[in-house]
Amino acid sequence: MASKYLATLTTDEYKDLTIKLLNIQNNICYICQETIDIKLHETNIDHIVPLASKGKDSEENFAVTHASCNKSKQDADLRIARILATLRKIQKDVSDNDNSRSASLEDVLKYFGGSKYNFKYKIDGNKLTYSFPDINDTKIYNSEIFEDNLSKEKTVFLNIPIEYLFHDHLINPRGINSSISLLVKEFNKGNPQLHISLARIKDEKIIIFDGQHKAVAQILLNSKKLLLRLFLNPDVDRLTETNTNAGSILRQIAFDKSVMRQLNNILYYERIKRYQSEHDLADDNFEFSEQQLVDYFKGESVNIRKYIIDSLKHSITYSPDNKLKDFIDFEGKSKELPLSYSAFEKTFLSSFMDSKLILSTNIGYKSDEGNNPRELEINQLVKLLNIIAEVVYIGKFNPDIGVTRIEQKIIDKKDTDITDEHLIAYRISKEEIIYNWLLYVKNVVENYFNNTGKIFARNKLFQTPFDDQLWQNLKIFVRNLSNLPLWKDRSMASTIFSGKNNYDFWRQVFETGKTPDGVSVLLKPLNFVEMIKD
Repeated sequence: MASKYLATLTTDEYKDLTIKLLNIQNNICYICQETIDIKLHETNIDHIVPLASKGKDSEENFAVTHASCNKSKQDADLRIARILATLRKIQKDVSDNDNSRSASLEDVLKYFGGSKYNFKYKIDGNKLTYSFPDINDTKIYNSEIFEDNLSKEKTVFLNIPIEYLFHDHLINPRGINSSISLLVKEFNKGNPQLHISLARIKDEKIIIFDGQHKAVAQILLNSKKLLLRLFLNPDVDRLTETNTNAGSILRQIAFDKSVMRQLNNILYYERIKRYQSEHDLADDNFEFSEQQLVDYFKGESVNIRKYIIDSLKHSITYSPDNKLKDFIDFEGKSKELPLSYSAFEKTFLSSFMDSKLILSTNIGYKSDEGNNPRELEINQLVKLLNIIAEVVYIGKFNPDIGVTRIEQKIIDKKDTDITDEHLIAYRISKEEIIYNWLLYVKNVVENYFNNTGKIFARNKLFQTPFDDQLWQNLKIFVRNLSNLPLWKDRSMASTIFSGKNNYDFWRQVFETGKTPDGVSVLLKPLNFVEMIKD
């Protein structure tokens, strides 16, 4: 809502008000908290509390920001925008230092001075006695210990300074997702936290394993203490299983599939360690197979199989070398990225991996030679994903334009900012389309192996080393695929691309060049042999 007060100011009066506010702000942008140089930076004056939220249209409710910060702010309320800008800074610092992971509770705690001290405590009967001497709070506190009637787990409810809080990477490896802005707004309204964070003690540290986002939101809002439920000497495997089940079987929390893969990856390596320990094997001894793990942990063989496959999927998806992951929406709510994790899994991962394949060769087989089957599978799949990322997405798909109402914008003639390259990347990324053109990619690989006399198994396709010529063929295929005229044909926005078509629709288009109704879409059917010609 525009300011009537600002509209009445002359140019000089507006400039004077800008200087006055900057002096109050110590020449710091209200949003990003970085310096404003009036001679170098374009600035804006904006309401701190929006008029729509009953903020006043007067000087005490104004602040100066960089014009760029105000344009890109994530909320109309400048106080929330400043908090979210701080979070973006934390996320950027993490990404710059390690692009293989996203920011988590650990990073927010460290930024705000948390995660410093061990927790000093003792148990007297049904009381937990503790103190916080490292922050000059030498008072001795006592809290009652409760025992759960069913699980027999013992817990206590505490209000803990953030200096004594850490992030639990084992049970909750998640990064911070986009829902954090909603939590910040909710808590900023004064609405209570309905489900408190859960924590346990490990190596004399209090580590939070559930309620990470609620904790982050409170810390961003400058909370110096967090109320939490602390488990005392819990069964960690049971907590991990419970936390996992809550996001899968029970559906109590919004765990996305990628996080499930990450948790199962952790559980897989925990089983490997247990196998080594219970067979007196050194930590670097992997002379046992996936099948032996399944056989040894008989009571949970179904889970072990799932852990193995999910660990493989996780290793491919989150490989530091995987350039395609920058275009995958892991939370399922993004309007900026072309690939949902669900679509990525149903197409790329499912097309080239056998989810039932458990290997009988030792886990460390030919690892020294660089020909370990699983390592080959991971590395070669990542290399294929990189080819696709480089040809289709990098420097071509614009997240600022995103995926919202693309076809409708074309129909409404409001598509001047949508480049052909962006449109190609958007259309080629539809799940039902990806699934079908990946079948041709598989044909390219199998045809090459057949022509060169290589022995291969279809369910182990990427466990066979690819020659340089095969990689070249794959790159040419993807390039020729992306150059097909239909992807940038805007006249198809109201017809072929106007709604979601099923897998069979696009199978027929690629096989015949026409839709099931006989409408021509391609000049001729796709021929993977012709499409590997440069």
